[in-house]
Amino acid sequence: MTLTEFEAMLQAGQFREIATVERAVGYSLGEHQHPFDACAYILAGDITLVVDGAATHYPTGEIFRLAAGVVHLEHAGPHGVSYRVGRRQVAA
Repeated sequence: MTLTEFEAMLQAGQFREIATVERAVGYSLGEHQHPFDACAYILAGDITLVVDGAATHYPTGEIFRLAAGVVHLEHAGPHGVSYRVGRRQVAA
């Protein structure tokens, strides 16, 4: 999938907020959750997300999705990570 195709998919899925996120080597964030659905395309490097004790690795070119409210931890790979992410607000 190209970046253009990914962004078109985000728009079609009502992901209104789109941004590029960059995390340096050594980046790690403990358990947390977001009030929005997230869908991200890894541009460079890699990231690992841990949900319910299960770690999933996402290298360059992969897409990850997280539903609002899912408790997770995350850490960047040995080269950091850069990703394009869409955020879709969830009604309260």
